[in-house]
Amino acid sequence: MIQQADVAIIGGGIVGLCLARNLAIAGQDVLLLDEGRHGGANANAGSLHVQMQSRFLRMYPDLVPNLEASLPLYPAAARRWGTLAEELGADVELRQSGGLMVCEDATSYDFLARKCAREEELGLRVEMLDRAAVRRIAPYLGDAVVGAELCHDEGKLNPLLANQALSRDLRARGVPHRLKTWVERIERDGAALRLTLSDGGVVRAGRVVLAAGAGTGRLAAQIGGHVPTVAEPLHMNITESAAPLVKHLVQHAERMITLKQLASGQVVIGGGWPARFAGPDQAPTVRMDSLVQNLTLAQHIVPSVRELRLLRTWAGVNTTTDGQCVLGPLAAEPRVHIAVPGDAGYTLGPLVADMAAAILLGRDPGFPVARFTPDRFSRGASG
Repeated sequence: MIQQADVAIIGGGIVGLCLARNLAIAGQDVLLLDEGRHGGANANAGSLHVQMQSRFLRMYPDLVPNLEASLPLYPAAARRWGTLAEELGADVELRQSGGLMVCEDATSYDFLARKCAREEELGLRVEMLDRAAVRRIAPYLGDAVVGAELCHDEGKLNPLLANQALSRDLRARGVPHRLKTWVERIERDGAALRLTLSDGGVVRAGRVVLAAGAGTGRLAAQIGGHVPTVAEPLHMNITESAAPLVKHLVQHAERMITLKQLASGQVVIGGGWPARFAGPDQAPTVRMDSLVQNLTLAQHIVPSVRELRLLRTWAGVNTTTDGQCVLGPLAAEPRVHIAVPGDAGYTLGPLVADMAAAILLGRDPGFPVARFTPDRFSRGASG
């Protein structure tokens, strides 16, 4: 039996969930297809990033113009999480108590000061804190910290609760959500697009949205598009519950670390330490060297975490492109749209879904989107 839909969304992560909801509200007949194996939204640690992450500035200095051009999206995305939680009527443990990017020497402090000044020019609510100011608001930090950049709009949430709330909302709206189902082939079929599924099923849809994170590039290629999404396997850790300790989202100017404490009291530790793929199409696994170095650094930055037991460590997949969102139709097949957030995908997810829905419905996406077109890659341009 062939299943019909106005719009088929491939990818059931945060973008796919929110986009399906938006289109259903607009009266579209939507089908959500979710491979559900190791996507970023199912393994995310729940950071709400707003300031530019030093990890990306160090790794991809040539992409700084793209990161800066995308910066206005981040505070808007953080605000969107607040309104989305209200719309869902769900407590997703959203806390926007600010983010601290800490440093341990004068050189790093100067780097942060320059970054802070530039971000302030671009409209972020940021400020530099010296050692004394850091101690006043974050006494839990170690003695090695000599200063920090404070971003007032950063925060954290519980992605498991957020994903569950969105799934409940889709069920209430009658949106079909097919789990553990991946698309093996996309092809043109007259006035529609034909999707052949892993379970042998077939879907005919008027339009298709590729919101499959790192898998988007492979799917786009089947229909003549070029979207160079890269899968970056990363690992995260979570501790047992503790009394309130880490108020802020904590990052480092030079080293790979993020720390935050959930409403449950558990401390989530990450920061971009690499995991590994076990093989083609396999879920990523944790690397022991990353685990040891990540936890060692966490204890250095927040000494009190050394008293906590580690409950779980896991790996997920981050999707990277060129430091920008990829949004809009493919020139090779305008009925196929792309919706990939780029950097900090969980933070940007609901806002990117709003913009993608607006483009599909012929409405104003609220931000200039010309530089986010997927066809910039076909043109050989970076923005």
